[in-house]
Amino acid sequence: MDDTPLLEMQDIRKTFPGVVALDRVNLRVHAGEIHALVGENGAGKSTLMKVLSGVYPAGGHDGRILFEGREQAFAGIADSERLGIIIIHQELALVPLLSVTENLFLGHEIARHGVLQPGPAHQRALQLLKRVGLDIDPATPVGRLGIGQQQMVEIAKALAKDVRLLILDEPTASLNERDSQALLDLLIGLRAQGIACILISHKLNEIARVADRVTVLRDGSTIETIDCRVEPVGEDRVIRAMVGRTMAERWPPRTARPGEVVFELRDWCAHHPQQPERRVIDRVSLQVRAGEVVGIAGLMGAGRTELAMSVFGRAWGTRISGQALLHGRPVDLSTVQRAIAAGLAYVTEDRKGCGLVLDQDIRFNTPLANLPGVARAGVIQPGQEHAVASDYRERLRIRSSGVDHRTLNLSGGNQQKVVLAKWLFTRPEVLILDEPTRGIDVGAKYEIYTLINQLAAEGKAVILISSELPELLGMSDRLYVMNEGRFVAEMPTAEATQERVMRAIVTAAPRAA
Repeated sequence: MDDTPLLEMQDIRKTFPGVVALDRVNLRVHAGEIHALVGENGAGKSTLMKVLSGVYPAGGHDGRILFEGREQAFAGIADSERLGIIIIHQELALVPLLSVTENLFLGHEIARHGVLQPGPAHQRALQLLKRVGLDIDPATPVGRLGIGQQQMVEIAKALAKDVRLLILDEPTASLNERDSQALLDLLIGLRAQGIACILISHKLNEIARVADRVTVLRDGSTIETIDCRVEPVGEDRVIRAMVGRTMAERWPPRTARPGEVVFELRDWCAHHPQQPERRVIDRVSLQVRAGEVVGIAGLMGAGRTELAMSVFGRAWGTRISGQALLHGRPVDLSTVQRAIAAGLAYVTEDRKGCGLVLDQDIRFNTPLANLPGVARAGVIQPGQEHAVASDYRERLRIRSSGVDHRTLNLSGGNQQKVVLAKWLFTRPEVLILDEPTRGIDVGAKYEIYTLINQLAAEGKAVILISSELPELLGMSDRLYVMNEGRFVAEMPTAEATQERVMRAIVTAAPRAA
């Protein structure tokens, strides 16, 4: 292989307010190379690729990007695509109601003198589909295709743009074993044609099969690059490189005293709402005791949020089956209202989009999940509303000028406290916390952790979902490890390590199609 790289990223540094997302990251990719990029959630992989593709334009980050030896300054995705740098995100950018042909050439339609040419477009689509191994009618609406076929259409779409460097973000996360193997075979074929590929994946068995080199990121920095053609990629080595930071003492102390089983799931299943044939949650069983904090670990796409939302009033999913029990008795969770009435609360991972009405104040948001608690004869009582909001503002130490303070103008940590206040006012027995400390500073995190401990001490059954393994290990009493919609391991946190959790994920047997 020529020593001159197709792509070179030098000392890339990207910051957000209060956060260093990338710190002097270096990456070299050669033509005709499959280069794997690995690391935990939050390591900086996707941020680095957004810098490369122009999603984060030049001027918003430091460092240099060289493509074929020439320094580049991408103002947007269109600039990088003109050079043949194409990124395919985990959430596919296809329009379900449009045909395969229309999706392939969306934004760069085949036209003559401003008039679309359906015949030539159809023929070109057939060529591209053959190149990726798809034997389908290009007139088929994309929404009728399976997820594996849609992934291949995305790659065909990249080939239509004369791709030189293909970036794939977790391309097999939603695929079954057969479709995953087909996609990996295609990448090997593209490599033989001189096309370079950056593969972001947590599946070390797939990386070992196809990658020429592996670069490990951790906490926004480059840890090492392993040449797989010189030395074998050992899972233990990659896992240690991915999670090898020390644990800081930043967890408030708590003595766990779990009581009786409060909440239980048995063989819980849920299918994708747009793809009913695709089972996303696969026979999950879970128990949570009074006074216990149970963590759910897993990588992006594992199904953690989908599980939580399918349980909480079937807010996500279709063809949901299985049994939910509260204190050993079956409980009806078929609607959000019934789930709340049964004693469940769900703190969403998206506090701004789903947790709060940002244009409204603390007083408005606090009682939203329990309006009868501040009403009389169906009419909201402003005085009671104010009293409830003031009580929780004081108890949760929400920093604001008062309960009339707009939530939009609160810090992330204080916004999260308002979301917690909203659900605590429902007086739940089971509290599901989905990424409760995402996007908040260290001081606010400690306060949230202290609150979680207080809730457990009061006998609440707490389910904690987090992408941060140190957080789960520091806050949970017991841990479930989730992968591809299933629980693949369960362990007391006292016996868990980051390496053991990551190993359970990457060595889990693939789910059957």
